[in-house]
Amino acid sequence: MSILVGAANVLKCFSPDRHEVTVTEAAALLSLPKSNVSRLLRSMREVGFLDTVGNSKRYRPGILLVEAAQIARRSSTLRSRADAVVSEITAEFGHTTYVSARLGWEVLALSDHTGTNVLRVASTVGERLQAFACATGRTLLARLDDEAVRALYPTPLDPPSKNAPQTLDDLLVRLNGVRRDGYAEADDEANRGVGGIAVAVGDPETSEEVSLCVTFPVATIETSERTAMRERLQQGAREIAAILGDPLFYPQGAMAR
Repeated sequence: MSILVGAANVLKCFSPDRHEVTVTEAAALLSLPKSNVSRLLRSMREVGFLDTVGNSKRYRPGILLVEAAQIARRSSTLRSRADAVVSEITAEFGHTTYVSARLGWEVLALSDHTGTNVLRVASTVGERLQAFACATGRTLLARLDDEAVRALYPTPLDPPSKNAPQTLDDLLVRLNGVRRDGYAEADDEANRGVGGIAVAVGDPETSEEVSLCVTFPVATIETSERTAMRERLQQGAREIAAILGDPLFYPQGAMAR
């Protein structure tokens, strides 16, 4: 194991619930001899990757990592990070992808990457869709609590298709599913014959929230491809959420509702 791999594995021992570790704890987490781990932790402390906690034998992330994290946090916006993720998904799968934001009870595509497949979804940048009747909208609505959603829809829903939520109660059930599973799917709802998978993420510092979405002709998609695209969306959004400290990223850290 190289020194860089070892250092990376040590850093993975830290988490929101584990801010400090001892040699014994790190050795147990890494399944390595204490002597090896002790040398590694001392080396990481010497270069600034770790600090010791006072005069104790506990280690915590060092100032060098804190400074690097701050630089990474400020290096690009939520939208640009999201755009980079969906761009990679279009390149990998050939389907059109979007970064969208919610405007009240509607969603608006801010940017897109047109698919390269022969059959693909055309760009809808600038077109507003009903938030409750598309995957992007439901991922963003799921970041609200049920009371806020009810306030957003004081009158009965006007579903564009039989596949969209038909009532407010139906919508709330689907939103709870989004909070549980961490993504939303839609088939033949706001746009006929079009399917979508979406994941939302936010920046607590700016209060911005966006949805990352991949769209495709429903008739051309296989279950295995759906799964692969969903996992890529979730992976990319999870990384953004970790960098920006998104407290509402679900299913991890979701608000109690």
